[in-house]
Amino acid sequence: VQLQASGGGLVQAGGSLRLSCAASESIFGMGWYRQFPGKQRELVAIMTDNGRTNYADSVKGRFTISRDNAKNTVYLQMSTLKPEDTAIYYCYAQTRAPSRYWGQGTLVTVSS
Repeated sequence: VQLQASGGGLVQAGGSLRLSCAASESIFGMGWYRQFPGKQRELVAIMTDNGRTNYADSVKGRFTISRDNAKNTVYLQMSTLKPEDTAIYYCYAQTRAPSRYWGQGTLVTVSS
């Protein structure tokens, strides 16, 4: 499975950004992790192909994950961004097995 992520960039605090990630084939779970400097990757949000979601507590109410299964694409709408959301965001996908796949990272920078 290949993942192609897009979006990210620089935004002011309080602003919004949308990340997109397209998979090369249909897959059970798709979502996003992020990594802060010197830290391990942490889950941001994930969504299964039947619509179940899981969010990190730190983004609940601000980020929304969605999927277009026909396009094998997952989206992350990030709103009310904070400087502490600054990180490299990685698209993630997994099968039911689970086998895990990673896309390239995309940098999100939130200025204060």
